[in-house]
Amino acid sequence: MSDNIYDYDPAAALDSEDAIAIFLADALETGDSGYIAKAMGVVARAKGMAELARETGLSREQLYRSFSGQGNPTLKTMLAVTRALGVDLTTRPHQEPVVVQNPQA
Repeated sequence: MSDNIYDYDPAAALDSEDAIAIFLADALETGDSGYIAKAMGVVARAKGMAELARETGLSREQLYRSFSGQGNPTLKTMLAVTRALGVDLTTRPHQEPVVVQNPQA
């Protein structure tokens, strides 16, 4: 019995602003700048690089370069792209683990 393996492109699943927001939130939680840049590239491909370039005023080459695994997009680029994608970058306090004190100590 042979198993068929298919290429999976996560960009195909990013068909709504909610899906994009969840995907990017998960990437941002890693704190890994290379991973975040690559995730932004996946989202940019889902939207379409040409359309995203037109909406942001950035070149397609700049978008590809910024959102590669080795990319280092500027804050200006990130804000322009997230605005064009219909999502916001937001912040929240870090979730600190709750430490339970031993009442018998």
